[in-house]
Amino acid sequence: MIPQLPLALRWPRRQRFEYFHAGANAAALVAVQALALEPSAPWIYLHGAGGSGRSHLLMAACQAASAAGRCVQYLPLATLSDHAAALRGVAGSELLALDDLGAIAGKREAEHALFDLYNRAKAEGSALLFAADTAPAQLGIELPDLRSRLGACTQFALKPLDDAERRAVLKAQAVARGIELDDGVLDWLFARYARDLGALLDLLDKLDVASLAAQRRITIPFLRGFLREAAS
Repeated sequence: MIPQLPLALRWPRRQRFEYFHAGANAAALVAVQALALEPSAPWIYLHGAGGSGRSHLLMAACQAASAAGRCVQYLPLATLSDHAAALRGVAGSELLALDDLGAIAGKREAEHALFDLYNRAKAEGSALLFAADTAPAQLGIELPDLRSRLGACTQFALKPLDDAERRAVLKAQAVARGIELDDGVLDWLFARYARDLGALLDLLDKLDVASLAAQRRITIPFLRGFLREAAS
């Protein structure tokens, strides 16, 4: 059995549907929201590059399903050492989210364990939600029956937000906090800092606290000094 963590540790505050900025992924968001709440909704396979929101949607689905009283589990396969044991140990979940599916590709025992889990979930009326960096056909799964079953899921190719969309989200979040971020500050930030939206929003949280403590606006000199101090 996979150990259960306290709810607050399993589902970080920002990894929820209301914090997912869909962009071109609106259809995927709607489908995952349905799967989180409706037992009869189609199973889903999400794939996309890092930063496209795969893990965010999986954890958001688990949080929403848990809040609705469903028993849920989230397996970050890339962080687990014994994939076969983890997959065989899953039991009793009404919704199971399997992240980083590529971690088991080419591992015979783990692939068979997932194949068995897939069939068991079907028989028990559970729901499965998958995520990986590529589509099932390109994942490297060697077990033909498992590859076929993954390919039968409803698939969505997730696209990361582009720079304009990330800038718009960051600016809107800043306005909601009463922070003014002018275009010059955003230009400087996007040229020198990670463009992953989650990292940018985490930075905004820290800048909010730091600017309030210093009683200063967030300007390029303030931002430069803050990042230099954070890196030291």
